Amino acid sequence: MSVMKESLSARMRRLAAEAFKFLTVGGLGYIVDVGLSNVLAYGLGSIPPLLEGSPIKAKIVSTIISMAVVWMGNRLWTYGDRTTGSNLRGISLFIAVNMAGMIITVIPLGVTWYLLDMRDQLTYNISTNIIGVGLAMIFRFYAYRTWVFKEASPDAEVVVEMDEPSTVPDDRD
Repeated sequence: MSVMKESLSARMRRLAAEAFKFLTVGGLGYIVDVGLSNVLAYGLGSIPPLLEGSPIKAKIVSTIISMAVVWMGNRLWTYGDRTTGSNLRGISLFIAVNMAGMIITVIPLGVTWYLLDMRDQLTYNISTNIIGVGLAMIFRFYAYRTWVFKEASPDAEVVVEMDEPSTVPDDRD
């Protein structure tokens, strides 16, 4: 029995569709994350900054809120055809991956803010919302598809080749 494998072009199309959905959901999460982190750290118009002088706290709060947006989008759309095992397992892995992603995101911010003493809004946004988020996005795409939203592995198929029935001499003659 021959098992037909998915062609390379079909796998690439499937991966491209997955990446498009991941980036679309991530883009929405990014808007929530960047907008909220900037409002918290720098304010907006007449809204004063709630976490002025605490950019890492602002980024942590905005990341947690954007995680809720991204969980729903990825769970229901990007990886809706995949399993997380159980809801508790899926959410736990998602949170763990996003906590690691958040650490990746704030490392460039910590370097520019605390080591290089560059505390203007432009440097803040470049270090965390471009460099940090970009690095974390690569990590998350790999981690989501590998650990959080795993493809269901097909049930193992056992094929046993059978010989043609042989005639057994009947000694009752």
